[in-house]
Amino acid sequence: MKEKIKEIIADNRPDIDDLDNAHFVEDGLLDSFDIITLVSAFDQTFGISIDGADITPENFDTLDNIVELLKKNGAH
Repeated sequence: MKEKIKEIIADNRPDIDDLDNAHFVEDGLLDSFDIITLVSAFDQTFGISIDGADITPENFDTLDNIVELLKKNGAH
């Protein structure tokens, strides 16, 4: 799942070099529009629906946080 997430992020933001160690929100690499775009892509790719309450900067700041968020919402 982690590799697919990295692929989706890279497709949407090819300018981010080190996906494994990036702090996407903290370092200003993702803005709110980017996050909404990713939510839509994750929902479609993994067949899930991320709850609006889970769309927080903390859940999208690192790759590991995104993995945990998607698992929490039923992604495999």
